[in-house]
Amino acid sequence: MIKKPKIGSEWKALFKPEIYGSYVNDHSIIKDVQGKWNLFGITGKTGNPSDERYFVHGISDDKLFAGDMKEVGKVIDTGTCAWAPGVIESDNKYYMYYGPSPTKLAISTDLKEWMGYEINLIGNPPLSCHRDHFVMKLNDYTWIMYVSGIKDGYGAISCLVSNDLLNWRFVQYALTSSENAPLKPAWGAFESPYVVKLDNIYYLFVTYTDCNIKNYQNTLVFASENSYDFGNYTGDNHNDMVVTTIPVHAGEIIKDDDSYYITTCGWNNMDIPIEGAVSVAKLDWI
Repeated sequence: MIKKPKIGSEWKALFKPEIYGSYVNDHSIIKDVQGKWNLFGITGKTGNPSDERYFVHGISDDKLFAGDMKEVGKVIDTGTCAWAPGVIESDNKYYMYYGPSPTKLAISTDLKEWMGYEINLIGNPPLSCHRDHFVMKLNDYTWIMYVSGIKDGYGAISCLVSNDLLNWRFVQYALTSSENAPLKPAWGAFESPYVVKLDNIYYLFVTYTDCNIKNYQNTLVFASENSYDFGNYTGDNHNDMVVTTIPVHAGEIIKDDDSYYITTCGWNNMDIPIEGAVSVAKLDWI
């Protein structure tokens, strides 16, 4: 049975930078081997995407949602654009995938010092892997990556698989859109994919926006029994394809103590719940 995710509480501030930036956009949250929660996110001083050159790092010494996440530094300060980190852990090493294209990878043992590594994307069509990487473990031997891109000039989410986290093979487009879709920016309107598996159903959360304030907080949720295929979104099939719409921008879904939570974030002056902050709320499944 397909369930409908729904925001189940008021928003509260989770993390707000004060030193390295004035906001947080796309971000990634991970619990380290010591049990502390870490957040890495796009930030900057101006709000201009071309000025986003590193990620701010926040850490919580308590439970993630106690509201005590502290700004501890910045990472991936290489002098070029750094967008939308996706961080996972394997064998006591942390892997951070980020954009914009070409896809970049950094590896760390402590989440503070990061070393760049070569990554190999095999068989991916041009423009298919642009930004907003999300990686999850599919089984004991396989990892799956979802990444925002473009197909035939329209927004798409690509799907790649790997057995070593270094070499990734393009499988197919997990989600596509077409000329009838309501939003058609040149960079593709699908952003910040995040996938949750619940009761053998995969739920794909995708922010759908052209960066207009009216649709900036607009996340569509798709459901499928196939982790590689969520269909083709045309707009006129919205009621058939979309499980629900949630007023969230670039949300992360986190399970902690058997409860689910969802975050939202974004540039300043975009009417997000708490200006400049990553906010968090409970997520219920109906």
